[in-house]
Amino acid sequence: MHSEIKHIAFIMDGNGRWAKARNLPRSLGHKAGCERVEDIYEECIAQGIEAMSLYAFSTENWKRPKSEINQLFKYLEQFFKRKIKSMIQKSVRIIASGDITKLPLSTQKVVNDAIELTKNGNKFVFNICLNYGGKAEILKATKEIAEDFKNSVITIDQIDEKLFENHLYTKDLPPVDLLIRTSGEMRTSNYLPWQIAYAEMMFPLVPWPDFTKEELRKCLDEFRKRDRRYGGIKDEK
Repeated sequence: MHSEIKHIAFIMDGNGRWAKARNLPRSLGHKAGCERVEDIYEECIAQGIEAMSLYAFSTENWKRPKSEINQLFKYLEQFFKRKIKSMIQKSVRIIASGDITKLPLSTQKVVNDAIELTKNGNKFVFNICLNYGGKAEILKATKEIAEDFKNSVITIDQIDEKLFENHLYTKDLPPVDLLIRTSGEMRTSNYLPWQIAYAEMMFPLVPWPDFTKEELRKCLDEFRKRDRRYGGIKDEK
């Protein structure tokens, strides 16, 4: 059991390149990526991890072709419709990070229904990041705190890390222990900047559709070898 990892975050990169390498349309890369989510989510549960976050759609992804965006949301809807019964059985709680009010109405309904149907799940948290941007999340929290101060709900001295975290989408989740970005790109792309402050990071070269359970286990094995100091130093023997 990899109990030392409570929260693992994924940047699911490389769907388009995976499709291009096979002379397939990009949309089929996203379809393969959605299918991969099932395996990885099940492996996280099997490994005793408490929560996973998936960067499904960023605030910057709206710049992509409209047809690709629409197809992506369709695959997302299909994923939840297909998996919701087993998620309820496994006591999974689904949450969404990001401003989902900007998504297509059908996608909003599927996501909100999934959140409602799984709200009592207490074994695993499945955090889907949709229309999510880390800077936007921090600004949202700042504005909410400023509003509370203006209305005398809080004082300046009450503003600390814990209060700030209570205004983030991930307020009920532990900090990210491990961030994995597939496809070899080595950047975090405005993803969970507050939550990954002390996360270990790994950048496997395989694209997301080829990121198997075995690839995940390799990352978990590598994580166990790392010395996490949180700014301190290791005790000298």
